Amino acid sequence: MNWNMLGHEWAINLLKESITEGNLRHAYLITGPQGVGRRTLALRLAQAVNCPQPLAPGEPCLTCHTCQKIENMQYPDLSVVQAERIGGTLVVDQVRELQRSLALAPYEAQYRVAVLLRFEEAHLSATNALLKTLEEPPSRVVLIITAESSERLPPTIVSRCEVLRLRPLSPATVEQGLQNRWGLPDDEAHLLAHISGGRPGYALNLHQNPELQVQRTQWLTDQYQLITASRVERFAYAEKLTKGNDRAEIKASLQGALQVWLSFWRDVLLQASDASIPLSNPDQTKEIQTLATHAGLEVAYNMIVSLERTMRLLNQNVNPRLATEVVLLGLPSIPLQMENNL
Repeated sequence: MNWNMLGHEWAINLLKESITEGNLRHAYLITGPQGVGRRTLALRLAQAVNCPQPLAPGEPCLTCHTCQKIENMQYPDLSVVQAERIGGTLVVDQVRELQRSLALAPYEAQYRVAVLLRFEEAHLSATNALLKTLEEPPSRVVLIITAESSERLPPTIVSRCEVLRLRPLSPATVEQGLQNRWGLPDDEAHLLAHISGGRPGYALNLHQNPELQVQRTQWLTDQYQLITASRVERFAYAEKLTKGNDRAEIKASLQGALQVWLSFWRDVLLQASDASIPLSNPDQTKEIQTLATHAGLEVAYNMIVSLERTMRLLNQNVNPRLATEVVLLGLPSIPLQMENNL
């Protein structure tokens, strides 16, 4: 059994072995890109240590009252802590409230389990507060932290956890899972498996929220049009993309656009280098081939470097408008006469 998860067998087997041998750690850090399965793995671990009728040691039944409550994150001995929204801030008061609950004995389970999601969004005071719990963990408590990468957390937090680094799955694996487990049509499953970059959670999110697919297509269309645009038009688009009063919302939206553009330019790089790796944006094959021919390998590489650098800077709270302008000014300029041939 694979805890009813798609992929990540190595991590599941490691956790099962720890439970079976009685070597469960007091803290785990699960890293990987959003949508890869971090939260699902954390909840499965909570089920595995607390299921009252496991199928085997470390093998939760996933159907009993306890497993279902944990699945819905409504179990009395499960605490889920996260920023109010993606791109927000997990504050110190949330950690202090968690600490008060962890000081109590489990209500009905064998372990109290605390899941701290997207902990890279935690304020420094919140990470410092959690450090005390990691150094002196209460008995019968398991802490599970999720984050995009261990590099985005203080080393003092990382060093006190067992780190499980989840990687994206192959598009073929995700496609098969979308078809067989969730019943998606073949064409949609194929497209979403590639768009998601091997992240089943993200693929399902795109399926369940079609407006996200519309937004993705719009970002790609806008970027492609900006290649033939003037500097004035690029500045205007940067203003449009970063307009608003809610900084967290602007940052989250901008990160989404940059991630979509990054996957596109990686495809251009693959196409320009004649790599046999499947494209992440098969619905953009024509545009990718055009830019691979007319922009070339070096331009694609420079765009990838620029986009990755900008995403890192946004996490360091640089000015979103200025960061966006720099990226857009770095787009290659294709002569207008070429536009008629695209």
